[in-house]
Amino acid sequence: MAGALREARKGLWTTDPNPAVGCVIAQHDEQVGAGFTQAPGQPHAEIMALRAAGDRARGATVYTTLEPCSHFGRTPPCVDALIEAGVARVVSAMADPNPLVDGQGHDRLADAGIQVEQGLMEAQARALNPGFISRFERKRPWVRAKIAGSVDGRSSGPDGQSQWITSRAARQDGHRWRAQASAILTGIGTVMADNPALDVRLDEFSRRLPVVVVDSHARLPADRKILQGKDARVIQATTGTPADKHATDVLELSAGPDGRVPLADLMHRLLEFDINTLHVEAGPTLTGALLMDGLVDELIVYQAASLMGERGQALVCLPGMEKFSQRLHLEPLDQRRVGSDLRWIYRLKPTAA
Repeated sequence: MAGALREARKGLWTTDPNPAVGCVIAQHDEQVGAGFTQAPGQPHAEIMALRAAGDRARGATVYTTLEPCSHFGRTPPCVDALIEAGVARVVSAMADPNPLVDGQGHDRLADAGIQVEQGLMEAQARALNPGFISRFERKRPWVRAKIAGSVDGRSSGPDGQSQWITSRAARQDGHRWRAQASAILTGIGTVMADNPALDVRLDEFSRRLPVVVVDSHARLPADRKILQGKDARVIQATTGTPADKHATDVLELSAGPDGRVPLADLMHRLLEFDINTLHVEAGPTLTGALLMDGLVDELIVYQAASLMGERGQALVCLPGMEKFSQRLHLEPLDQRRVGSDLRWIYRLKPTAA
């Protein structure tokens, strides 16, 4: 199963909106086939492993990080291929939370006389696909927010300049996190002020992600970089009807008490676009609002080796926080040096420590 998990990681940048899944086929202690889920519409992990194993799959044990699918989607059911191959045993790390599967894959295998086991290294398998699991279990994407600032917690200098706070190595690392997402969330303020492209630019990989723009007053102009190119896809989340539609899709939501886009409602509406993981690269106000609403599951903080003083822009603005007792508590998951900067990964604690 550890080998299947390693296989699954190979697809983290390419399988979305499908989960990253790995599969290993073994005859006793010998591995005879392995594979991982390919891009959407291409073979799943089990099919790739069966192709590699050939006739040696008959009577073998299949280790897969997710319950084999039992329905027709972009590809035929994997359970049919496993039954036809004559495997003897299937060990799945976890059940598939998709209601189109959710135990039916295991049931069909058992009905065909194949021994089925579930739960081996389940925690590790769930950690691979938090967005896919969140989409079905919580009815919203997994939200990962990225922020960058100085040692004294400033996201821009006294003159408003912010390029570049962090090193090139840290910015490249940020692109690797983007590459794992289904879409990027930003605010109209960032789009207007910085005009970012918000694509993935790596030497070994490039990708154009859908961009969700929180734009309460429907101000998105046509000349922004996120709108350029035939592969551009922009989802404009607004409380009004745009006078001119420049975005690919427009989500009109009823304004919250503050007159802004209600962020919790937006998260649920994003299910319409099969968004598993939402990567947030926004200004201090939108990022802070997401944090205060409890909508950030993971926070990535790049800390540059610099100081910018009290006149610089705060790293986040936390609306409604007026007392020490209201502070948000974070659980550090990882800390390492990236170039000349430090990168921290936190998970928000649901209650105060």
